[in-house]
Amino acid sequence: MTFKPKFNIPGNLLAGDTTDIYFARTVEILAKENRNPVAVMEVFATRPGILCGLSEAVELLQAILPAGEGEIWALEDGDQISAKEVVMRIKAPYLSFGLYETVYLGMLASGTGWATAARECAEAAGDIPVTSFGARHIHPLVAGRMDYAAMVGGCEGCSSIEGARLSGINPSGTIPHALILVMGDTLKATLAFDKYMPSQIPRVALVDTFKDEVEESLRVAEAMGQRLDSVRLDTPLERGRVTADLVKEVRANLDMAGHRHVKIFVSGGLTPERIRYFAENNAPVDGYGTGSYISGACPIDFTADLHEIEGKPVAKRGRIPGLAQNPRLKKMR
Repeated sequence: MTFKPKFNIPGNLLAGDTTDIYFARTVEILAKENRNPVAVMEVFATRPGILCGLSEAVELLQAILPAGEGEIWALEDGDQISAKEVVMRIKAPYLSFGLYETVYLGMLASGTGWATAARECAEAAGDIPVTSFGARHIHPLVAGRMDYAAMVGGCEGCSSIEGARLSGINPSGTIPHALILVMGDTLKATLAFDKYMPSQIPRVALVDTFKDEVEESLRVAEAMGQRLDSVRLDTPLERGRVTADLVKEVRANLDMAGHRHVKIFVSGGLTPERIRYFAENNAPVDGYGTGSYISGACPIDFTADLHEIEGKPVAKRGRIPGLAQNPRLKKMR
């Protein structure tokens, strides 16, 4: 999938409100000293992963670098990266970008962490699609970025509206427990969804709210017929959660009742290990919904180092002065 996101960098980021104070002080001191050399900054990760956040970082830099000045060389979101591989190089007057080191490193750290976790889920699922359901587990101001990263990592759908916009897709979702609880009955809620929602939205019935999952699946399938796309199993831990045997039981009963077209979607605390469990036990799952494993992934640390000032190679102790060679870098500006 090719991504062409438009992030619309918030004003507080452009103002430097989210940066470390020492960068703001550095820029202030250098400006008062009238020192603004052309500098080259190189950015790398401390461990391997699936790169994400780069598109947003480039959009930030495009917004703050002076017109007609500066170069940006970078990899792309979705690239597999190795530890210490340079993923972005910035060449511009230092005062034009020095304030934003914290900002673009944070974009890369979080985005790459989420995308890497999503890739682990997608690889565990193989050919079965994984949808990101993690928006509820993270601050709403970054939920869209997380879902975009999940798509970059290999998910085929995401639930948040902003994440879908950034990814160029329609958001994915099923019927929530709230609708069923308010309506008082799974079938009534599903029929109401079918009545009012546009026809292009798949009808996916949640079947673990009031009655046995097999019973609810059959009730909904018999009432909806060919209009029913899937049933979703989300049995909570308190009731033993979704098991491979439960998936097989639902599948067998749907098939025997003539509803072979109805797919089975599984969610609820899924991790790569849980996804592999279903595969290893030959559970007939048609789709997975993964939440906190992706949204709660640890960021992958990124570091930015100055490697050249006014054409002179520089580096702090322990690092090699001068530019690192990475033929994979593409000129973005």
